Amino acid sequence: MKPLVRHHGRVLAPHRVIDLDVAKFFDSVRHDLVVTAVAAHCPQAWVLLYVRRWLAAPLAGPDGTLSARDRGTPQGSAVSPVLANLFLHYAFDMWMTRTFPGVTFERYADNAVVDCTSQAQACTIGAAIEDRMVEVGLRLHPDKTRIVYCQDSNRRGSFELTSFTFLGFTFRARKARNKHGVCFTSFLPAISTDALWKISRTVRFWRLHRRFTFAELARMINPIIRGWLQYYGAFYRSALHRLLRRINAYLVRWIRKKYRRLRGFKKAKACWDGISHQYPNLFAHWRYARDFWPPAMTGAG
Repeated sequence: MKPLVRHHGRVLAPHRVIDLDVAKFFDSVRHDLVVTAVAAHCPQAWVLLYVRRWLAAPLAGPDGTLSARDRGTPQGSAVSPVLANLFLHYAFDMWMTRTFPGVTFERYADNAVVDCTSQAQACTIGAAIEDRMVEVGLRLHPDKTRIVYCQDSNRRGSFELTSFTFLGFTFRARKARNKHGVCFTSFLPAISTDALWKISRTVRFWRLHRRFTFAELARMINPIIRGWLQYYGAFYRSALHRLLRRINAYLVRWIRKKYRRLRGFKKAKACWDGISHQYPNLFAHWRYARDFWPPAMTGAG
């Protein structure tokens, strides 16, 4: 999320954020406006012909029946995200830049957040965005579109909504420490509970105990773990520690199942300590967490 200002070297979050969600975007977007957006970048007749065919392709039901569509983009198609971003570039991004030139915002597909300096500004901009969506044939989700108060050490008081989730990160008040070691409360992102739960399910379905060697395990899971660390570890990496320890717990379980002489916990732990210290870079996450505990998962978002 883009900071609005700096104060004494510290990045400050906006006072309010409008957390936007377009209701049923991929089912509701107008075909004519999508084609117009594509034509602004690629006016070739054959390209526009294929885009119209993609958009107008009938929807197949579970029983095989076909339903004609006059709006929406084909779900699951590789072209849908491209068409959606082209459409919203003009329907939202360019409109925001013209209408509210001093306001920053972030958007990915049909989800967006708008940074505001006050409740009054958030209400004004939110109402304008709602009218704009109606103008282009869409509407904001009444329950998922909210104004969130970005509470930190400098902003006190009781407010109903003080967190939001965007791109797998939950933004809320969190403990932070400045360069002098002084703790304070800042409004920061960290991996969301939903993202953490999905990753946890992925780890559980790896079935690590069926692999044959530690080297094979490392080759299989390291690229995936690196991706998680690079993305979710970019902010507040400590929120990932419980997940990383869970992965280690599964690896210890593998040791105990693989080697009969290491079935006892103390012997398995001694083996683990020896391997993790002798080969500290064997697994991508060991530079951040080499300890473990039994895999009981709770959210950190």
